[in-house]
Amino acid sequence: MSTRLAYSSYPFPDASGVFDGHPAIGLPVTALPTPAPLIDLPTLERNIATMAAFFADRPAAIRPHSKTHRTPVVARMQVAAGAKGVTAPKTSVAEAMVDGGIDDVFVANQVVSPAMIGRLVALAGRARVSVLTDDARNVAALSEAAAAAGATLDVLVEIDGGMGRCGTRPGAPTVALAAEIARAPGLRFAGVHVYEGHLVQVPDRAERTRATEAMLDLGLETAGLIRRAGIDVETVTCGGTGTYDISGVYPGVTEHQAGSYVYMDPGYQRKAPAFGLAFSLLSTVLSTPSPDRVVVDSGLQVLSTGGGEAAAKGHPELALKGLSEEHGTFIRTDGGATGLRAGDLVEIHPGHCCAAANLHDTVYAVRAGAVEAVWAVTARGRSQ
Repeated sequence: MSTRLAYSSYPFPDASGVFDGHPAIGLPVTALPTPAPLIDLPTLERNIATMAAFFADRPAAIRPHSKTHRTPVVARMQVAAGAKGVTAPKTSVAEAMVDGGIDDVFVANQVVSPAMIGRLVALAGRARVSVLTDDARNVAALSEAAAAAGATLDVLVEIDGGMGRCGTRPGAPTVALAAEIARAPGLRFAGVHVYEGHLVQVPDRAERTRATEAMLDLGLETAGLIRRAGIDVETVTCGGTGTYDISGVYPGVTEHQAGSYVYMDPGYQRKAPAFGLAFSLLSTVLSTPSPDRVVVDSGLQVLSTGGGEAAAKGHPELALKGLSEEHGTFIRTDGGATGLRAGDLVEIHPGHCCAAANLHDTVYAVRAGAVEAVWAVTARGRSQ
């Protein structure tokens, strides 16, 4: 009798995203239908423990970004290891984290539509919630909604430290907005956010350090101006995996938002080698059109186009040639034979773990070649 798992009679997950009694539990990985998103549990646990240990005795706390995994189970593992709550990219993801048992969530984004402000304020009645702003009109809208609901919302000012995305200019404009927040009913000024997203992938370590520290100086100098204006600055938050040991140790930083470290992807790992590749897509070889080429059943719809280059686990001789909607093509770089045949299974590490994880409803947590747990990606596709 075949042990290959069929798509039928799947149970619903509990509120935390755990599938108790899922029929895949206990099966060998080779029994899963492909493409199948896998989490290597020993690597995941090691990554969480490594980051927690790094921040354990430092002034800054780790508040990992949940945009990578979008899975409350993983978020709870991070908090249990010492994380100070989590970061979320959108209100809807924050809702999923709170529904899954997280009681402290920072929405590292502006929330401006009336509908989403209403949901944010409602969430603040269930957990500690903080959010970014860079606009006085947004401050007024947040204040009106929070005061009407009898809630208190922690608000941080986002400073543009050079990324050229959202954020106020450093200095006087940020001080003025902090003062607006501090006197607004229903709001509490909680600090400043300055993000080095444009720097985390800089290849040269020395240049990455220099540029990140220069950016942080802008944010910290502005925080000092706010304090001199008589306003407390509790939080200075920043960070990505590529700079965890740069901005995470910089004097004055109080929180760090590294996220990718928990799953990792091949390109990022070269900049942060302390963390292993925990996330992969089990894939089936569909075709071998030539001895040096293989085509697998993981394409754009499975691996995403979010930057970076996918890699075949255990096959350093293979390089990604291209992705189409449902196919991934790899070639042997030296022109030799791949040795793979149609029907063989290969694990593919996506080029961008965060974007790829957001394409899947469920992940299989694997240990020693067998499925130990099945988790729902409850914030998958939540972009509001």
